[in-house]
Amino acid sequence: MTETSHAPLTLIAPAKLNLFLHINGRREDGYHELETLFTFLNFGDDLTFSLTDDRKITVSGDTQGIPTHDNLIYKAAFLLQQHCQCQQGVNIHLVKRLPMGGGVGGGSSDAATTLLALNRLWNCNLSLAELAQLGVTLGADVPVFINGHTAIAHGIGEQLHNVELTPGWFCVVHPGEHVSTAEIFTHPDLKRDTAKLKADWQTENLRNDCEPLVKKLCPEVEKALQWLLKYAPSKMTGTGACCFAEFSTQAEAEQVLAQLPEKWTGFVATSATLSPAHTALNAHFEMK
Repeated sequence: MTETSHAPLTLIAPAKLNLFLHINGRREDGYHELETLFTFLNFGDDLTFSLTDDRKITVSGDTQGIPTHDNLIYKAAFLLQQHCQCQQGVNIHLVKRLPMGGGVGGGSSDAATTLLALNRLWNCNLSLAELAQLGVTLGADVPVFINGHTAIAHGIGEQLHNVELTPGWFCVVHPGEHVSTAEIFTHPDLKRDTAKLKADWQTENLRNDCEPLVKKLCPEVEKALQWLLKYAPSKMTGTGACCFAEFSTQAEAEQVLAQLPEKWTGFVATSATLSPAHTALNAHFEMK
């Protein structure tokens, strides 16, 4: 297999946090109307892209035993290659740091980062809006990562309105549970009737409508929320299982992480208004 002249490109596929998640109703197609605030963290999976002169797409590394054709990274690359009739291929190496079923967007972030990177490396020249249209077929959260900016999402999560937030330091805890998003969103006990946000959303009582149900189904999530609450207000992201608390400094967040019970895992990261994948990609191509 012949490599092209391009040097390998490595990007972070960042974690996301839902700072709140309101479910406004259920649509006839089964999807839910929701409102949520996404922000990105300077922490995530690493993806390394090495272009090839044939059209073969391979994914290696921490693939968790998922068959290639079911892997969202492969699906994203194949989707873009077919859409743009690209004649190049790529080897993609994954270093997995984000937990599966953790609510931090690992799979969606990997897929979006793949689309963003290959759009540039393969010279597809699609706009972010066009990439997002492709990406939403892979998952409702993929357009958020393609947009790459802290945003409030409406609809099924595809209608994005960028907002500016002061960066913070977050201690994120994964209590060892794997939560199925599909199970939560199809559960009869899920709250689905939260009123739409008003214009001044920051004055409203913001929460995660999935949290009460997940705590009932997954006791370890409730334990993690209660443990974090000793140090700062705690929240769950997405449909879980990851929980988080925000701190003013890295030192404060690191002190909490140091007390983490051994049965759980976690990390500390700062939030970023612009996704670190976008930041690194822009810097890479500005240097060329």
